Amino acid sequence: MGKSKVLVVGGTGYIGRRIVKASLEQGHKTYVLQRPDIGLDTEKVQMLLSFKKQGAHLVEGSFSNHQSLVDAVKLADVVICTMSGVHFRSHNLMMQLKLVEAIKDAGNVKRFLPSEFGMDPALMGHALEPGRVTFDEKMIIRKAIEDANIPFTYISANCFAAYFAGNLSQMGTLFPPRDKVVLYGDGNVKVVYMDEDDVATYTIKTIDDPRTLNKTIYLRPPENILTQRELIEKWEKLIGKQLEKSTLSEQDFLSSMKGLDFASEVGMGHFYHIFYEGCLANFEVRDEEEASKLYPEVEYTRMDEFLKLYV
Repeated sequence: MGKSKVLVVGGTGYIGRRIVKASLEQGHKTYVLQRPDIGLDTEKVQMLLSFKKQGAHLVEGSFSNHQSLVDAVKLADVVICTMSGVHFRSHNLMMQLKLVEAIKDAGNVKRFLPSEFGMDPALMGHALEPGRVTFDEKMIIRKAIEDANIPFTYISANCFAAYFAGNLSQMGTLFPPRDKVVLYGDGNVKVVYMDEDDVATYTIKTIDDPRTLNKTIYLRPPENILTQRELIEKWEKLIGKQLEKSTLSEQDFLSSMKGLDFASEVGMGHFYHIFYEGCLANFEVRDEEEASKLYPEVEYTRMDEFLKLYV
């Protein structure tokens, strides 16, 4: 069997550009949806052209033109959607319903990977308002996929390192503190941190793998399951200095959410579930559902290695 042809929707986005790169590197014929609403965004245009230079094929398609989406989908065996689901960027998860319709009508897709790449929404039915909107919408998309009998793989990639590790999980910054750091509770809750390029590598590995068909695959490489304290210790070792630590109690954290703007409240709700509840690592994952067990050949980035960039 040859390698699947891949269509990436949202290819100029944060994870999308990495998915395109990984797909090309792993030898897949790769299409990237070129949407007319890119307008005058020169950075996105240049990124699309750079994909073309690397061997990707640009295919025009619009969410306001069903037939154009169907035509784009027909070119590929696998469709990967990476449209943004975070509220401080652009939040477009529900647009995927139009993509599901196009995949259904095209009838040729052997695997669809919707825009997930975070916590497993199936385990977040109890999530706080208003942050639960992200998980509720992802579950609506899942239902549409499964109702249409579209073969799928869901990727639960946990915490992107650039957002959660480089800043030692501090809110409001993406750089690590060098003097003081805030611990959530006792700082001993297990969190899963993932280098974004590794997320893409593992994702592309799943698309032709019969073991991952109609399953949720968790990206939980063992050496990247760390508490916030353990992450801070790695940074302290790198800079040769102890940081001054203060703790933020669960009650104070929840109180501080009140009255914030919508996007901030959503983000903090997710922080709460990750760092106080431990929602990323408080359940068992079987070996056949964990990416680093399925693909031991992938040399994933450890967080001490990742943090060296910031020294």
